[in-house]
Amino acid sequence: MLTPVFILGLLFGLITESHGQDNKLVVDLGYAKYNGFVGEKGMNQWFGIRYAAPPTGNNRFREPQDPADNPEVQQANKRTPVCHSSPSTKLNPDQSEDCLFLNVFAPAKETKPRAVLVWFQGGGLNSNADANGDGSSLIAAADNDLVVVTFNFRVGVHGFLASKEVKKDGNLNAGLLDQRKVLHWVQKNIHLFGGDPERVTIGGGSAGGGAVSLHLTAYGGKNENLFSAAVGESASYGVQYTVEESQYQYDALVKRVKCDKAPDTLKCLRDLDIKTLSENNPNVPVPGGGGGTPVYMWSNHIDGDFTPDWSYNLYETGKFVKVPVIFGACSNEGTTFTPKNLANQSEIDNFMKNNYPKLTEEDLATAASLYPVPDKPEYPDSTQFWRPLADMYGHMRYNCPGLYMSGSYPRVGGMNTSWSYRWDVARPANLANGNGVTHVAEGGAVWGSYKKEDPESALQPIIQSYWTSFIRSHDPNTHRLKDAPEWLGYTEGEDSSGANRRMLFVNDPKKVAIETIIGLLQKRCKFWHSIGAKIGQ
Repeated sequence: MLTPVFILGLLFGLITESHGQDNKLVVDLGYAKYNGFVGEKGMNQWFGIRYAAPPTGNNRFREPQDPADNPEVQQANKRTPVCHSSPSTKLNPDQSEDCLFLNVFAPAKETKPRAVLVWFQGGGLNSNADANGDGSSLIAAADNDLVVVTFNFRVGVHGFLASKEVKKDGNLNAGLLDQRKVLHWVQKNIHLFGGDPERVTIGGGSAGGGAVSLHLTAYGGKNENLFSAAVGESASYGVQYTVEESQYQYDALVKRVKCDKAPDTLKCLRDLDIKTLSENNPNVPVPGGGGGTPVYMWSNHIDGDFTPDWSYNLYETGKFVKVPVIFGACSNEGTTFTPKNLANQSEIDNFMKNNYPKLTEEDLATAASLYPVPDKPEYPDSTQFWRPLADMYGHMRYNCPGLYMSGSYPRVGGMNTSWSYRWDVARPANLANGNGVTHVAEGGAVWGSYKKEDPESALQPIIQSYWTSFIRSHDPNTHRLKDAPEWLGYTEGEDSSGANRRMLFVNDPKKVAIETIIGLLQKRCKFWHSIGAKIGQ
């Protein structure tokens, strides 16, 4: 049955002037009209829809503002520049500060209101790392019963500058507020594209998956009915500092750009031209760290509002939105982030403290016992200290947080609609060099972007069937492939009696099956869970 809001959307929002490749699809958003196009795969597409005013000048370091009215019909057929990334020592001409735009992919045929996926891209909250994602394959896998929204948001210094000055005359976590702005935009406008605002799934990979988690716990788990399900792929739990702990980043920045003598240092930063800001934006060592710089310096902050506490604490106390969820990760999340030329255990410890400076000597000693160093190197072009660190960092930041969130829904949330997975689809070369199944390797299969010769491509149909089933019905089993195994829900336990179950994706689609997590990984994750909030996760 077509809802009144959907019918109104078809009547007044979407005007189809002709059929074929030269369709003109004009959508009236009230503040602007956008003329879309039909893509190569027959999907209606709109690129570069402005969802917020340019975050420049006085809007820099503030929450996103409503876009100004524009009476002209705008051609929505080109990708817009992504937001400026961090670190940087020069201006990137392919990036822009005026970057708050989104893209919509929708089937051409007008039918019932469709489920919606709003995708948060990764990049460590320091870059927009996947700005050109194409939702066409995912929509086709969903029997054309899906609308996909992708978008850019502020990252690095532009999205996550925090200090007492920003707190007083700006907004903390501006990048997360950009994301929230998109979710409100979707609720107001997605029916104009054939989407159902009551069936919105938020999803993301890496830092995008971490952002999904942060929206689940936003404002202490306040449910604003902006989404009805969530997927976190290889979700990242980077360090989260308080405003006071982040002050060093602000102070170092104003000194580099010579704003430290200004009577209003924040105004001085807002008055800077983007070239100066881009040329003076390196990563710097964190106080109390191991002497080097972190993998990602800029991250979200404990602001007492959007992020009222550390994620582990919020999940432990049930302060999260209670919706169906999928969380999971790849087998070897840490290998691409960690140096291969480590000389000793101290260098392992220093790397960990560069990224999580609140780790104590006792914490590091326990970690060393859980990740022992072999007597000799196991892989070419690396020392024997590399893989223990890679496993440690990967488990701490990606694998174990995903399991903790999966378990929190049945344990604290009282819900049996939580599913977990491990992506273990390996490339022979990566097995030989030790990289294994790397960070967010599952993402390309979900989006259908692997080439036929890639080993992951054989898994695309089955994982897309689970994902699109979940987005459409909030259950990965409803529309799964006929020969795909039932994906059992996740619960926690100390033994294998029906607990700790997750879907294991391997190279052969016929061998995809449920596995039970027992033994060493369970012990390792229990440790990381026990110290997570203490070290800023």
